[in-house]
Amino acid sequence: MNRSPLRYPGGKSNITPLIKFIIKKKSANALDCFTYIEPFAGGAGVAVNLLLDGVVSSVVINDYDKAIYSFWRALKDETDALIELIRRTPVTVEEWYKQKNIYLAENRKYSLKLGFAAFFLNRTNRSGILNAAGPIGGYEQKGTYLIDARFNKEVLIERIQNIAAHKKHIFIYNKEIRSFITQILPKYRNHAFVYFDPPYFSNGKRLYKNFLKHEDHAEIARYISQNVLCDWILTYDDAPQIHDIYSQYQYTARKYNLNYSVANKGKGTELLLFKSPELLPTKQEMDSYLRHLAISTY
Repeated sequence: MNRSPLRYPGGKSNITPLIKFIIKKKSANALDCFTYIEPFAGGAGVAVNLLLDGVVSSVVINDYDKAIYSFWRALKDETDALIELIRRTPVTVEEWYKQKNIYLAENRKYSLKLGFAAFFLNRTNRSGILNAAGPIGGYEQKGTYLIDARFNKEVLIERIQNIAAHKKHIFIYNKEIRSFITQILPKYRNHAFVYFDPPYFSNGKRLYKNFLKHEDHAEIARYISQNVLCDWILTYDDAPQIHDIYSQYQYTARKYNLNYSVANKGKGTELLLFKSPELLPTKQEMDSYLRHLAISTY
């Protein structure tokens, strides 16, 4: 179940059961002081699930996209104002153009206005893509689903309120990944678990505003290997280049199929990498906790 207010291409909330299992397996006696960290948060679906279910005591959300960061910060620091914007803003194509202009023009510093624009576009754009997608139903609203199809105001407000009720346990950052790894992660290395979910290697430029080049992906791998001391897992699209980058580190890996929709519906094969063999679930455990997904071994 997705309890995040945001939709995200390739969002990973459906692997929450597996991450719950790994965290409990590693830290059964310390969950009351355990921190879960997402350096590439996006919709932060897993973080939201773990926090609301009481699996962890706090979550760290980082996103380098100023608009996405602004949404999460607005949810935490300006909850009532954000909810009021949701209540009074019409969900129309005319409003879509207004919010698109705000998103394109105000991307340099935090603002409630920018955070709401990101939220509005995320809920009204095809597949939730911010930077390269039009409104659901098209500009003339002749599709089967119209612009408000994913914008149930009361449901979304309830999600925001549920998360904001835990705001004292949510820490939000807007750091480039290398800075986050070297400057922020060391603060949380005791009783912490990190889930790295970088932008897809394939189609990254189309899906994400802050997409990564090949050398960026390679450098992230090096930074993780050299600097991250706490336990972690990492997911990627199953691209040959990613295999090449990570093969030198000899991490244990699994493959699984993730249902997602990016322009068209289908299944994308994902690569799941584990810091150490101790974190690796058996095939039976993978099947148990991801029974809604097809699993194969890598």
